[in-house]
Amino acid sequence: MRTATRTATSTALAPVLDMHQFRYSVVIPVFNSEAIVGTTIDRTVAFFESHGLDYEIILVNDGSSDESWDVLCEAAQHHAHLKIVNLLRNYGQHNANLCGFRRATGDYVVTMDDDLQNPPEEIIHLIRQAMTGSDVVFGKFRQKQAASTRNLGSKVIGLINRRVFGQPPDLVVSNFRILRRDVVNRICASRSAYPYITGQALLYSSRRANVEVEHAPRAAGKSNYSPVRIARLVTRILFSYSLWPLRLSAAIGFVTSALAFLVGAGFLLRRFFTDARVEGWTSLIVLMALFNGVMILMLSMLGEYVLRTLRQVTETESYHVLEEHTGHG
Repeated sequence: MRTATRTATSTALAPVLDMHQFRYSVVIPVFNSEAIVGTTIDRTVAFFESHGLDYEIILVNDGSSDESWDVLCEAAQHHAHLKIVNLLRNYGQHNANLCGFRRATGDYVVTMDDDLQNPPEEIIHLIRQAMTGSDVVFGKFRQKQAASTRNLGSKVIGLINRRVFGQPPDLVVSNFRILRRDVVNRICASRSAYPYITGQALLYSSRRANVEVEHAPRAAGKSNYSPVRIARLVTRILFSYSLWPLRLSAAIGFVTSALAFLVGAGFLLRRFFTDARVEGWTSLIVLMALFNGVMILMLSMLGEYVLRTLRQVTETESYHVLEEHTGHG
């Protein structure tokens, strides 16, 4: 669709809204960040207070194994604009964001990381771009401060996003973004057992934009995005939002069947037109191993789809809340 590829260039001509007329919710998933999340909160509060904006900050503790929840509870004692949520266990960043979305009351919702790599002061650029009429604005990092493994994972996920969610080639996505209330409402109503906020933001919006922002080095600790987590995210996207693995499996099965037919026809012709006998134990074993391996591969893919469909039907929530509090500073 033509509207699906609108970016900052097309929204620049729209009337600029007054940012002070709206309320903003900031959703921050927290995972093992006791050393830095307190500073993240303080700087985010300072940003909104300095600009005189109406705001709330929703922090979702995603099953941290350190003292992050204690830090959040302490912060809630001093900041009235905080909402803190403690999940039962670690459900992943996208589930934690969804939990925050369902508690957000703002006209616009900002998502950011807990490690200060998304400096809170850069939120102003997201807001200003959103005021031009964009319903989703992604921060585009001037220089990304991340490990090579994560950069490679981001490139792979970007390719998948373009294939599955129709991400425009000139649009760069990131977890530092602002979403208008109607987009957030559509995401909350989707009731997916495997939420993927970036992809859903692309699906449920029509005017996307980029704005350049700074990306700071991680102030403390190390990134939680290991190769295993990136692989899990890729799997979530492919098996929850795309039929591509199933179609690939069908194509492999078709090609393998055609090859098997040709090999069988060759042996049959050899049997009728020559005196040679089929010695073929090695060939037989190799072919059986190949065909059985392909069958197992296809059955595994089908099983993954069946498992995810079963969970989608039987589970009503993709996360469970242990406790939550509102700040009263």
